[in-house]
Amino acid sequence: MTAFPREELDEMVRRWLEANERCEKTGDWRPLAAMYTVDATYGWHHGPEEVFIAVGREEIHDHALGTEMSGLDGWTYPYQKVLVDDRAGEVVGFWKQTADARRPDGSRYEVAGIGGSWFRYAGEWQWSWQRDFFDLGNAAALFMEMLEAGKLSDGLKARMARAAQPQPGHYRRGESPIGIW
Repeated sequence: MTAFPREELDEMVRRWLEANERCEKTGDWRPLAAMYTVDATYGWHHGPEEVFIAVGREEIHDHALGTEMSGLDGWTYPYQKVLVDDRAGEVVGFWKQTADARRPDGSRYEVAGIGGSWFRYAGEWQWSWQRDFFDLGNAAALFMEMLEAGKLSDGLKARMARAAQPQPGHYRRGESPIGIW
């Protein structure tokens, strides 16, 4: 692990949060790929027997930020807290997953539980890896609630239909090209 000046890591976090806000507004997360090294990895658990891993900036662009985020137009992921470890060059950010749709009482649909991302900084304003964590059970329950209420967007319905088929970057536990941790 490499130490980085705290000011540099703080600036990277500022740039990251700003870029996330731009992507939320456009509904296109793929521009974030420029903030990863060419050989970066990005992954998360997708249930007890499956992981998602994107290896390299191109897969991060196409799969993690493209296919996996497709259908989530209008969703926001506001960071609630960011912790920086300048000695390890790592950052952990905790975020919410909030839909643009509203319940009859006016509240937004939001995934219960804690979501977050753990990053390793590589210098030159790029991440060398990212690992996400979120409550898949609560996310699935919210999607079903929205579906039953008629609040699921056509894009999210299409994404859910695609998820029933094999998707790039999804691997059975123990079969991914790299370990998730």
